[in-house]
Amino acid sequence: MIYTVECSFADPDSEAEWNDFYSLEKLPALISVTGFHTSQRFKAISDGCPVYLAVHTIDGFDVLTGDEYREKGGGNFARWQQHITDWHRNLYSDIGLAPAVNADECLVLSASGPDALIEMGVTPLSMQAIALEKFPEHRWLAVMSRRSAHRVERLSESMHIYAPMTAQLTRSRSVSNGQEK
Repeated sequence: MIYTVECSFADPDSEAEWNDFYSLEKLPALISVTGFHTSQRFKAISDGCPVYLAVHTIDGFDVLTGDEYREKGGGNFARWQQHITDWHRNLYSDIGLAPAVNADECLVLSASGPDALIEMGVTPLSMQAIALEKFPEHRWLAVMSRRSAHRVERLSESMHIYAPMTAQLTRSRSVSNGQEK
């Protein structure tokens, strides 16, 4: 299943430190939770959506209610919690592993259907919200080249474009001291 966490951050003075915490500490802690398979973090390059997005592949909802998840920081942004705004969490139906998005690519989330993405030559994955906020109820996820991203921005306000902030972490690959190993 695909677990998404979207948010914005309201304190510019501590935002860089928060991003380091999230990318270098929180993501590796989450990928070590039993039932997490992939984790990747993104920053919006389009307007009208939360600034940050994390996409995880997990076994199911019970992973998010378990003690191990809570003990390793799930659902908690530590001392930065007070600055988190526009926070949304969703669990989407199984589409397999979330695709890894490379530095020269972007992730597109669409709530307006797959047609525009298909016309652009990408293959969107259909996701149905099944737990947590359940909004938007349907979403399509696609990976495309960064060079093509400007075409999507003009198509629809319900399409959000994100650039990767981290490489995708997997259970067999993690980050330690800021270095991939």
